[in-house]
Amino acid sequence: MTNDSNHDEQAASRQNAPSRSGSNESADAETQPLNEAAGPPEDYQENIDGVDAIAGDTMASESLKAELQTSQDKVLRLQAELENFRKRAHRTIEDERRFAGIELMRDLLPVVDNLQRAIEAAEQNHNATALLDGVKMVAEQLIGVLKRHDCEPIPAEGLQFDPHLHETIGQAPSATHPPGTVTHVATVGYRLHDRVVRPSQVLIAAPPVETRVDDSSP
Repeated sequence: MTNDSNHDEQAASRQNAPSRSGSNESADAETQPLNEAAGPPEDYQENIDGVDAIAGDTMASESLKAELQTSQDKVLRLQAELENFRKRAHRTIEDERRFAGIELMRDLLPVVDNLQRAIEAAEQNHNATALLDGVKMVAEQLIGVLKRHDCEPIPAEGLQFDPHLHETIGQAPSATHPPGTVTHVATVGYRLHDRVVRPSQVLIAAPPVETRVDDSSP
């Protein structure tokens, strides 16, 4: 009786075994679609993100290169413009330096013409008085030209000697002028605005020589 009972239990166990295996296969089949629906693996997504990041960096690099090239072009253009400006400024300064006296020359030419006419008139008439009058007229005209260009004579005679305006060429004893007074102008000096073109060459007064009286004379 006992043996029959054991035999029946083993048979029942063998019948139940395939049923459990089928249950496991069914569970795996249900799990697989769920895993596929969950999406791609994490490593795959990280690779995609890495590719996107590289693409973004490449675009940013290209943009920076384009901006750098644009900036370099602007710098080159500015350098070229600056160099052209320097050349033009240099030419302008050179021209102004070369032709700075052109207005003065234009004013002096009529003076030269009048002097030439005075000489020609004196040669034809053999009249020294006419020549003298003509030269005086030219001298006055020349002084007028200098004044129009702000070049004027430096006052000197009768004034106290000024080393900034006058150049002494000697001293002469004088009883009528205080020592250091300009008594004679040898060459008239001129100044342009506040700058001395040339100083006046002058003689200045010195203390008079005292006359010694001989007491032994009768």
